[in-house]
Amino acid sequence: MSRERRPSTQTLVILRVLATDPASWRYGYDLVKQTGIQAGTLYPILIRLAERGQIESRWEQGARPGRPPRHMYRLTADGLALVPAATESAAPLPNRRMRPQLGGSR
Repeated sequence: MSRERRPSTQTLVILRVLATDPASWRYGYDLVKQTGIQAGTLYPILIRLAERGQIESRWEQGARPGRPPRHMYRLTADGLALVPAATESAAPLPNRRMRPQLGGSR
């Protein structure tokens, strides 16, 4: 018997940010900046969500010559169905103006 796991707090934050404009494609780097979630945590979550069909991803070819392609993401209908659980979460959306503090006070 398989049991469905609850999404992590970070996953819920990502879903909530994507749900603010579900039809729009978002760059992973922009999601890092919006959520404050480190890339090493964010990208594995995006991969899992894509494998589960909750987000879709695509490569955007470089807009300018010599610029590498960028990965883009957006919610699917299944992903959008998870958003009510994300909005019930007590964690507020991150404030984009706040930068996470690294290290302790010196």
